[in-house]
Amino acid sequence: MCLALPARVIDIDAHQFGTVDMGGVRKQVSLALLDAVQIGDYVIVHAGYALTLLDQAEALQTLALFEQMKQEPAAR
Repeated sequence: MCLALPARVIDIDAHQFGTVDMGGVRKQVSLALLDAVQIGDYVIVHAGYALTLLDQAEALQTLALFEQMKQEPAAR
């Protein structure tokens, strides 16, 4: 199974790479598959590549769901 995560772009270099923030974890990813990515945009990241731009409201909703899942006790 594969998992792609929403991440906020916090830095972009001149070589089609950017630094993204995923809930406090920062990672450098390739932005080569996307056009016109800007600092502050949300992207979907999988295997080190930003695959698509994501609407900010949708990204925040998804991140809130992840946070809610962390707070709920594990199913037994």
